[in-house]
Amino acid sequence: MEKEGKQAEFMAVQLEKLVRQLESMRVAQYMELLEKPARLIFINFVAGISRGLGIAIGATLVFALMIEGLRQLILLNIPGIGNFIADIIRIVESKNGGTF
Repeated sequence: MEKEGKQAEFMAVQLEKLVRQLESMRVAQYMELLEKPARLIFINFVAGISRGLGIAIGATLVFALMIEGLRQLILLNIPGIGNFIADIIRIVESKNGGTF
């Protein structure tokens, strides 16, 4: 009898731990989301737009900084490198309409 009581108490403790773990993982909210496919699609659509916009802005900033760094390198007037970098910048500016 005592052994069964300990087992039941052990099972209750383990079940309580499992419930707390599932609540911390927000499994119920995830299951609700799976039941509403339109909301899931909308959330993924917005997330995709955000990622794409972030990548575009990040790449623009990195390339703008690279071109500015190359311009500063031209000002150092290092023989050979300066002309090469100037050609690269001219090509980039001609493709972008000289907006730099």
